[in-house]
Amino acid sequence: MDINELNFFLELETKVWEALVTGDMQADASLLADDFLGVYSSGMAGKEEHAAQLEGGPTVADYSLSDARIVILAEDIFLLSYLARWRCTANGKQEAMYITSIWKKIGEAWLNIFSQDTKAA
Repeated sequence: MDINELNFFLELETKVWEALVTGDMQADASLLADDFLGVYSSGMAGKEEHAAQLEGGPTVADYSLSDARIVILAEDIFLLSYLARWRCTANGKQEAMYITSIWKKIGEAWLNIFSQDTKAA
């Protein structure tokens, strides 16, 4: 693993988090592949459902990402896992999850094709 690769994919992931902080549905959707699949404790979601969570505005007040690791699955497919800690805008509750995202180069763009959250202890 190259530290530049890790930083590149952390920057992409950060753009998703920033969309959650700003409530930007368009920015969120632009980072997800059309066949995106998210697996969460609340169930599974596609691209439309992921972006729709922002219809009421921002869902995240602030966040931090740490303990990042990357696995190269193929030349144009990377798996990024990290610990995310954030505060929800709706109730101020602090959350912590280990998140795994798979990023794939589609055309000239890197898009998130899969994400799964695992509650941190």
